[in-house]
Amino acid sequence: MPKIRIGLIGYGGIGRVHAGAYRAIPFHYGLPADSITIAGVATTRPETAKRAAEEIGCSTFTDDFRQLLARDDIDMVDICTPNNSHHEIVLAAAAAGKHIYCEKPLALNVAEAEAMAQAVRAAGVKAQVTFNFRFFPAVMRAKELVDAGFLGRVFSFRGRYHRSSYIEGDKPMSWRLQRDVTGGGALFDLGSHVLDLLYYILGEFESVNGTLDTLIRERPAAAGSAEMARVDVDDIALLQARAADGRLGTVEISRMGTGATNDLCFEIFGQRGAMRFDLGDPAWLHVYDARDAEGPPGVGPGFRRIEAVSRYDGQRAPDWTMTPDFMRSHAEGQYQFIRSIWEGRATSPSFDDGAHVQKIMAAAERSSELGTWVRLAEL
Repeated sequence: MPKIRIGLIGYGGIGRVHAGAYRAIPFHYGLPADSITIAGVATTRPETAKRAAEEIGCSTFTDDFRQLLARDDIDMVDICTPNNSHHEIVLAAAAAGKHIYCEKPLALNVAEAEAMAQAVRAAGVKAQVTFNFRFFPAVMRAKELVDAGFLGRVFSFRGRYHRSSYIEGDKPMSWRLQRDVTGGGALFDLGSHVLDLLYYILGEFESVNGTLDTLIRERPAAAGSAEMARVDVDDIALLQARAADGRLGTVEISRMGTGATNDLCFEIFGQRGAMRFDLGDPAWLHVYDARDAEGPPGVGPGFRRIEAVSRYDGQRAPDWTMTPDFMRSHAEGQYQFIRSIWEGRATSPSFDDGAHVQKIMAAAERSSELGTWVRLAEL
């Protein structure tokens, strides 16, 4: 397999996660240490680019991402920048013939997302969105069971993603609270993840009835500042959703979930069974089989835990019996993308998948404005 040389664009918190995950891939799959390397890094300032290169261990750094795109020793780019830069970077990378791995959400809006998906198709390059929660083994097992018909007819679904990251009113403004940078608030930041999981497992959405609200409408413009700035994105989003086949579900998204650190869960209820996944207990998928009328002797029917732990196809090391973690899910997503380059196969989640999630979020925003259901086909 040819070596993959990565240009990392952006090096904030998630950029560090991506860098660490790339370094871990060879240990999980028995690959040579130099088979996957970060060959260059770009940030917005020379001094931060230099520090990033020192941490990563690469010699190429720049404050202009276009310099990475011009290099022959860069095969793919990984975009870890704020949402408002994704569109520009993706179009430039596609034109330069680079494969593209891009953080979620894909874009600021549906038009940008669809243009990005079209650009990578036209350029013939591989492209994938970083919806890393797909790559927890228990989630992958849930997808397999639904596809195999374990649940029978699916009646309904429920998803939730709560964090408590903005409950303090004196927490200052950041780029995540500015619509012109992010495109949206909790819905885009957290909701894109849980909406993608439900889409991945159950299929396309048809329509959404959503209510979005901003609970703290002004925050300090900067740490320690007396000047206040207006928050123009949502803190909370409550959605009813209808899938393309008609089944109904609810989705709750909040950055104001007091006591929640990273509370992502989903439940799916069917005629023959049900299942639950909780990110706080990621080694297991909880399933109920309605055909098992008696259950264990003397106990009766109920939910049971299916062991998932760190079972990934082809993994050689380290110990698969250990509980999976956040960085491991990133490493698996990155590895599957790189395999798509090596093997010439389709990527998943693709930019078309990212564009569909973008439509779900846009429908939720419009629904909140109009006070009625909005079909994705109307966007």
